[in-house]
Amino acid sequence: MGADVRPPSNSPALRPLRLASPADTPADWLGEKISAVAVLSFALDGPTPILSSGRRYADHAMTMSHQSFESEVAVPRLLQLLADVDVAATFFVPGAVAESHPAMVASVVEAGHEVAHHSYSHRPPIGLSLEQDREEFERGLAALGRLDIAPRGYRAPMWAATYDTPDLVAEYGMTYDSSLMNRDSPYRLETGSDPIVELPPHWSLDDWEQYAYLPEPHLGYHINRPEFVVDGWLDELSAMRTVGGLFMLTSHAFLTGRAGRAVALRRLIETAQSLSDVRFVTAARLADEVSASGTKELYRLERVAADPDTFSVW
Repeated sequence: MGADVRPPSNSPALRPLRLASPADTPADWLGEKISAVAVLSFALDGPTPILSSGRRYADHAMTMSHQSFESEVAVPRLLQLLADVDVAATFFVPGAVAESHPAMVASVVEAGHEVAHHSYSHRPPIGLSLEQDREEFERGLAALGRLDIAPRGYRAPMWAATYDTPDLVAEYGMTYDSSLMNRDSPYRLETGSDPIVELPPHWSLDDWEQYAYLPEPHLGYHINRPEFVVDGWLDELSAMRTVGGLFMLTSHAFLTGRAGRAVALRRLIETAQSLSDVRFVTAARLADEVSASGTKELYRLERVAADPDTFSVW
């Protein structure tokens, strides 16, 4: 496995670990002589996370201008950055954003990046009925379809998947989901129809937890120093190289597209590219590689049984 990308400390070096579980896929999903695979994923949420908290925020000029930074500045800046470092990324786009900013979404496709499904209005599925969730799912797909985009994968808003989410993803012919957090490497997931691939994310590799600040609605009170954030992400990359895992970075264009944060992101990418045992792929390509890796193992997502007499609402 690869050496640590961070300066040595007084802490003992991590020992190589084996990711042992019934859902493990063969190591060939990593690729020959590769210790970690990195996926750069971006959310093009526009105003949807704000408006899903309340229609009244449409009347807040500052809040809406904060979100419009995405289309006006951040996306062109990030697309140029990705072109400079020659990395293809995956952009998760809600249907409402595809409808309101079709030229922005088209620019992502034209630059050679993947566009994936991210609901319609960014309302978390766990707060919806099954019928409402299906409507959100179908409406978001239809909006992308009108831009001639057939998404290969899905990510639930706020990663708030339900136990029905994998079935919806498979039903509509998509090959992967990226919402569940029970592994740090990809695996094949059983559904009511064909299996899909799960590409696990985590909050520790999410810029929202580092940079999101809005007084109202309260979606985060964080303005961390970009160099501090990237140093933490490099620590995560080093650990993923130790265990042979997936480095799934999640960025929001209106957050990471700010100048200092974009410069820091470039440092992270270039540092990773300097390592011979790390490779970048899109989420769709990684899902294809996992499917082709030869594993027959399927993970089954089991509902947790919680005794209502013991775990009641206090």
